[in-house]
Parts: sequence; C-alpha cells; structure tokens
Amino acid sequence: MSYLNNPRAIEAQSRAIIAARLGALGLGAGERDIVTRIIHATGDLEYARLVVIHPRLVAAATAALRGGADIITDIEMVRQGINSSMLARGGGQVICAIREREVAAAAAARGVTRAMAAMEFLAPRMTGAVVAIGNAPTALFRLLELMAAGRAAPAAIIGTPVGFVGAAEAKAALEKADVPFITVRGTRGGSTVAVAAVNALLHLTWDEEGDD
Repeated sequence: MSYLNNPRAIEAQSRAIIAARLGALGLGAGERDIVTRIIHATGDLEYARLVVIHPRLVAAATAALRGGADIITDIEMVRQGINSSMLARGGGQVICAIREREVAAAAAARGVTRAMAAMEFLAPRMTGAVVAIGNAPTALFRLLELMAAGRAAPAAIIGTPVGFVGAAEAKAALEKADVPFITVRGTRGGSTVAVAAVNALLHLTWDEEGDD
C-alpha cells in the first residue's frame, strides 16, 4: 500500500486541501489561520462554514496575550492542550478551576454544574483575560451572565462548547454579546476546537509557526 509518511508532506497536502475550501470565504489572514488550524485539528471541512469570528477578535486577543493576559479554561482538557510555553512569553498562565474543592462544594450545594461554579470562582481574575470554553454550555451561559452583571470583563472569548443540550443556544448568545469572540454555530465544537483556536492565536501573537 502506498501512502504519505513524511510529516511535512502530510501537513502541506492537508493545508492545500483546506486552503482550497477556504478560498472563496474572504477571510482575513489571521482569521484564515484560525479556521485552518481548527479544520486541521478536527479533520472536518464543515468548520469552514460554521466558525464565526468577531471582526475585532484577532486584534483584541493578540494584544491581550502580548500584554501578559491569562487564559482561563472551562476544563482540564482545554488547559492541557494549550501551548503554555508560548503563552509564558507574554507572562500569562493557563488557569482552570474545575478541580478546586471550593468549586465542587459550591456546585453541589447549589445543584449547578462545576463548570458554572468555576466561572464564578474565576470571575475576579477575568479582567483582560482570554476565556476558552470548549466543553460546557453552562460555563458559557454563566460567563455571559457574569459579564452582563459587571462581574467579569474578559478581553476575548473562545466559546465552542459541544453537544445537543444548550450548546447551540449558548453560542448564539455569545454572538450577541459585546465582546470579541470565536464560536461555532450549531452542535459541533469541543475541546479540540477551542485548543486549536487558542494555539492559532498564540502563533499569531508571536508570528511564528511550529508544533503545539
């Protein structure tokens, strides 16, 4: 059986396929990089029509990261996938509170998801931060409520929760919020998508290519 086994050739061919799909979409260079990474990470060309990027997202997020902003995530899977060494160049950290005892106790006491309680727990640290939600629609809903109440003020949001209950609705609400964002319409999304978008922004921030 004949197949490609050179990693550079595999990536080059993959990017050529993606570029052909993105050709007619009229994306800016930064937006194209983000969508390319998402499609490359998921193997799903449908993301070309589903990803929505706010016009100010690239500028707002890269400025925040360059200035030392933290990245706050909803779950550990997102935290683990982010290129923390690249983030550290600006002085930021990747933060997730889903495993904090205080978060678990608050969620149990109130009968809400830990992802919601984690957003509340980290709200004081969100000013100027980039928030990446890749799994839990309830985390995105609660973040938007905290913002509306003046309790959280992130610089940008990557909101790509996945699923059939609440995910599409949470992401539709994000599109109406007054904050730069990346999202995915419908039920698709997930941690892989959020990580790909964040790492694309990190590469855009420091203008280099490399492995994540």
